[in-house]
Amino acid sequence: MDWTLLLDCLVIFGARVIDVSLGTLRTAAVVQGRRMAAWAYAFAGMLIWILVVADVITNLEKPAYIFSFAFGFATGTTVGMWLENWLAHGRRVIRIFSRKGAEIAQVLRDAGFITTLFKGEGRDGPTHLLFIEARRRDKKTIHDLAVEVDEDAYFIYSSSNSVHR
Repeated sequence: MDWTLLLDCLVIFGARVIDVSLGTLRTAAVVQGRRMAAWAYAFAGMLIWILVVADVITNLEKPAYIFSFAFGFATGTTVGMWLENWLAHGRRVIRIFSRKGAEIAQVLRDAGFITTLFKGEGRDGPTHLLFIEARRRDKKTIHDLAVEVDEDAYFIYSSSNSVHR
């Protein structure tokens, strides 16, 4: 067993996981308009990438390097998506349709969420639409609070890129 080769492959793999994860975070920061975060992710990711690519390109006779590079890329994509979801930067628009809209609105307002309630007419009669704009990381809390009041509530989630207060 060539321990040096194994260690080199692990370093290449780990570096690719980090640089691709940073690339995923950079893309999310760009979409959300977070310029400084996007710049920092791009700088760090490219620095790592160029060092790893140089090492792999100068050692093309070692297929294990190439495999580690590709495996790190694929793994980094998944890790980056998980990280971006865990960090949950940004805002979310949540629409809730429910026959118990007034009760849900009160629960959400009591929990500190700004909630607008609209009366409407659905296929099966009167209904309510609740409109909530909140941090992405509050999505589960809002969902859970609403479902405690109405387990049949219907949710629509979408991104929000600008907020003016």
